[in-house]
Amino acid sequence: MQTSPFLGELIGTMVLLFLGDGVVANVVLRQTKGEASGWIVITTGWAFAVTMGVFVAKAFGSIDAHLNPAVTIAFAVAKNEYGQVIPYITAQLIGALLGAGLVWLHYLPHWAVTEDKASKLAAFCNTPAIRSTGSNLISEALATMVLILGLAGISSKNLGELAIGIGPYLVGVLVWSVGLSLGGPTGYAINPARDLSPRLAHALLPIPNKGSSGWNYAWIPVLGPLIGAVIGGVLIRWFAL
Repeated sequence: MQTSPFLGELIGTMVLLFLGDGVVANVVLRQTKGEASGWIVITTGWAFAVTMGVFVAKAFGSIDAHLNPAVTIAFAVAKNEYGQVIPYITAQLIGALLGAGLVWLHYLPHWAVTEDKASKLAAFCNTPAIRSTGSNLISEALATMVLILGLAGISSKNLGELAIGIGPYLVGVLVWSVGLSLGGPTGYAINPARDLSPRLAHALLPIPNKGSSGWNYAWIPVLGPLIGAVIGGVLIRWFAL
């Protein structure tokens, strides 16, 4: 099979979720080597996951390496080009579902020994620290807007060859910064595929005593990032391109 943008987005997002949700599982599930190692481990693991996902996506054919429907929509708005929106988002959703499935398989013995249902859900998707619909939505929108503006800065022509050479590392630093500074209220989904597909995996997989998949909250980490993406895309279109 030849490489392609669709394959790159799919495989890259799969790696992103396998490593990203993997670090959460390592921290929140019982009897792992990383149990209870904390927020700094989670945010660092996610930063590295994004960097590796970008590299893999590019290797498999996606020069854009969006890995995130919010990023795809933001740059479609910024450039007024929408041809890649449906194929990219489709690939990202499939890849995220596969990545979440790999996390389940990788930590297979640990689901049964973890009693806390919320911890099992957290290994797949987001829940807010304090449930507040308006505030949670705003938090996701603002964090995603910062992500989009940061990506625009990293890809700016003003950085030239520097951005080409170290771009994936800078993206990882950006996600790390967003997680550390803005992730407290909601766990910083900032990516609809990152939350929606793993939440579906949680609902479908045979996880012992798993409890609810939290669908009453699921729309916030989808809509919030999309709102932030559109705002970021408009700002880029008006001021940066």
